[in-house]
Amino acid sequence: MASVYPPQSSATVRSGSDSFPISVFARRGLIARALLLSLLFASELVVISVLLDGASLTRATGLAGVIRNWGPWVLRVIVGFAAIFATFLWLKHRAALDRISDELAEVPIGWTLLGAHLGAIVVFAALSSRLYGGASGNGASLLAGTWLIVGTSAIAFAALALIPWVQWVRLAVSGGWLSIYALIAILLGSAAGNISRSLWQPASHLTFTLAKVFLKPFLTGIVADPTSLMLGTTRFRVIISPECSGLEGAGLILAFGTVWLLLFRRECRFPQSLLLIPAGIVILFLLNAVLIAALVLIGNAGAKQIAAGGFHSQAGWILFNSVAFGFCVSVRNVAWFTTRPLDHVPHPQQSHPLTAENPTAAYLLPFLAILVAGMIATAAAGSFEWLYPLRLVAAAVMLWIFRKRYAELNWRAGWLAPAIGAVVFVIWIALDWVVRVRVQGQGSDPGVPSALMGSLAGTRVMWIACRAAAAIVTVPLAEELAFRGFLMRRLISEDFESISFQRTTWFALLGSSVVFGLLHGAQWGAGILTGILFGLLVRRRGSIGDAVVAHATANALLAAYALFYGQWHLW
Repeated sequence: MASVYPPQSSATVRSGSDSFPISVFARRGLIARALLLSLLFASELVVISVLLDGASLTRATGLAGVIRNWGPWVLRVIVGFAAIFATFLWLKHRAALDRISDELAEVPIGWTLLGAHLGAIVVFAALSSRLYGGASGNGASLLAGTWLIVGTSAIAFAALALIPWVQWVRLAVSGGWLSIYALIAILLGSAAGNISRSLWQPASHLTFTLAKVFLKPFLTGIVADPTSLMLGTTRFRVIISPECSGLEGAGLILAFGTVWLLLFRRECRFPQSLLLIPAGIVILFLLNAVLIAALVLIGNAGAKQIAAGGFHSQAGWILFNSVAFGFCVSVRNVAWFTTRPLDHVPHPQQSHPLTAENPTAAYLLPFLAILVAGMIATAAAGSFEWLYPLRLVAAAVMLWIFRKRYAELNWRAGWLAPAIGAVVFVIWIALDWVVRVRVQGQGSDPGVPSALMGSLAGTRVMWIACRAAAAIVTVPLAEELAFRGFLMRRLISEDFESISFQRTTWFALLGSSVVFGLLHGAQWGAGILTGILFGLLVRRRGSIGDAVVAHATANALLAAYALFYGQWHLW
């Protein structure tokens, strides 16, 4: 398939009167450019969201009033469409994406268009200050129209600078009907969200009634007020708000199931597969009522902090993830729903397929086990997460299951690894002090949680020992396998195990470091720097052991610092 810019025989590509060398950066393929475009748009969107206050358009009329009423809705549709389209395009049309990526590797970045984008953003900012600064009358509509044109132009300039028009068309064509499906799904989801507001009251009353029914076998003297939707006992009560009615979860399952069945329709048996969507909605709705009943039971039993804290915040997501996972398993592994041949049970002497045929699982499951265990531990937490040791056990089990596969990796570690770990420790302490003290003006950390200090000595020592073991052993292993072992190489090739650590690219190193940093929440800056240093260690000798030792050293020093100096937030 011909590229929009044919490969050149020299090291320079000419476009019009401009001439630019094809640098390593400019030769990146589709994934790199899509990530760069996403980061550019995301950063600009964050700035715009902070600076522009929609409340200033409350009295606007004409086109400015249309922007006030429909702007946020249109933005949600665009972002949602892009997310759904990109995700399922990657899942279903990998070969076509690889061809487009190969073409883009020979196409230079459109620096002139990027310059035009920056210029349009400057004009857009100036127009925004006037539009959101109280413009009114006919002039406001003219200003709003110009604002829309400039903003749309800025988006187009950036998009075409990184991915030429021909490749955009091929992406749309490669997806076939996917763009239509994605648009329908996000429009239905958005419309359902608006329509569901009128259903909140009856749905909340139904959830109230179901939760009351589920409580009756376990409690006497139930206190229930249908008017205020208050349910509980004399010791603990909850009010079922519209957000707790179960409609949000039902909408998520509807969107998820619709897109899944459309894209994988050739593997599904119809019409029976259609039953999975209403079944998922009904199951999630019933489980939501069970969740509220459980919330009352937990609070009535005396664990009010657990009920109102961790359980209330985490249980909903646990339910949705469980139902979505059950949906996927049913579609692909139940003969009544799927047309594809089911996997046969392996011979007892053969390796389990999870460890023998799925290299991705070996690198990601220990880290995912920590996340799931953390979600469960947080759900059971009140003022303190007593079940933190569950994270240690979950990760250790996964690491043990895949231990034979890890034998293929280089686990050697040199003197530089602990030295880098000490540098990382200093970075975390320094950046924390700058942000917390100099920027935010916060004082000292309250120290070790009072719940832990007030526990029995044996319990306190055991909990701290489990947390330290997780920080120094299982967390470094799981995170380095996921981010350096998998992600840093997966950003280069689907067959990531064939990529030597010493051959990883700067883009892969930086991309995996950014993801690693963002998952560390408020310490994202220190996390990104840490990821870069660990990645450089792995590249230096091709040994993941260097990164694990550096990670373990940094965590051990942070643990000691947190315990001895009371800086508990760092651990």
